[in-house]
Amino acid sequence: MPLVCVCSPKGGVGKTTMAANLAWSLARAGSKVLAIDFDVQNALRLHFGVPLNDGRGFVARSEDQADWSQSILTTGGNIFVMPYGEVSEEQRERFEENLVKDPHFLKRGLDTVLNYPGLVIIADFPPGPGPALKAMQALADMHLVVMLADTASVSLLPQIENDRMIGQPLNNKRGHYFVLNQSDNRRNISREVTAFMQQRLGENLLGVVHRDESVAEANASQQSVYDFSPASAAAFDIELVAKRAANILNITVGNGEVQAPIRSHY
Repeated sequence: MPLVCVCSPKGGVGKTTMAANLAWSLARAGSKVLAIDFDVQNALRLHFGVPLNDGRGFVARSEDQADWSQSILTTGGNIFVMPYGEVSEEQRERFEENLVKDPHFLKRGLDTVLNYPGLVIIADFPPGPGPALKAMQALADMHLVVMLADTASVSLLPQIENDRMIGQPLNNKRGHYFVLNQSDNRRNISREVTAFMQQRLGENLLGVVHRDESVAEANASQQSVYDFSPASAAAFDIELVAKRAANILNITVGNGEVQAPIRSHY
């Protein structure tokens, strides 16, 4: 059960899109993948064709529902999604309060999926530090930090390197890695930042994803970039990131079969 957290020190970097397409890439390779959304924006589900007016999710019932896997939705193929769901401000605050006060709250809720044979979990988090990201630190096998090829990302790099994002190392298992998103060779700043990040991060830079309009167009049509434009540069780049992550995590990709059906509702 490899669990990968996708996070970023700031918003607007394409983090959720990256999480969704990583899930698609691993699923295409044969793994069963569960995408979990810890961001109150509740946008991850849209990448998998869940209708905009479908407000179901795990957060609103997280206190009363011991097993959060009951909120999993099937999306077809090898991908399942557990949306954040529509919540009131009181429900959001209560969820975050439980994450802070109860060190076992997250593990209890995810126990079924954490122990599911052969399942790869991709968890998407809101930008910046937060109680969910901090609570997940003990459970995650790897963190992927998504940054843009811009000067703002360079200025935020020390926050990650000096363990200031959650006040401790992001990951104590396989470590944290970086993905540089929307690199544009046509822009001087983007080229220079990309070169700097490659030199600074070395093997901790899992991949560079080039700016590609097909990614935004795929999002608008609620498709993966692989279905929308399989020959695009971004599709190639993200697939390479997924393969490198799978290698680090020793993910054995078979034919997508698992021992029993994942409990899901749609």
